[in-house]
Amino acid sequence: MSTMKVILAERLSYLMKIEKLSQSELARKIGISQSAVCNWLNGKKEPSIESLWRLADYFDVTVDYLIGREKD
Repeated sequence: MSTMKVILAERLSYLMKIEKLSQSELARKIGISQSAVCNWLNGKKEPSIESLWRLADYFDVTVDYLIGREKD
């Protein structure tokens, strides 16, 4: 698994915990499938650029933060 996938999974999991969101709730809020969220959290797939933008906008963070190019 790539470093980016690991960092993304960790940061997404952290943000979801803070917001008390389930995978299906997050998926519904940003307009994607629950299986996509599951795959990101398990490091099986990377989100598209559009999905990264949606995540960043929803959580009010940068894409760089989500993918590990920006410190905590």
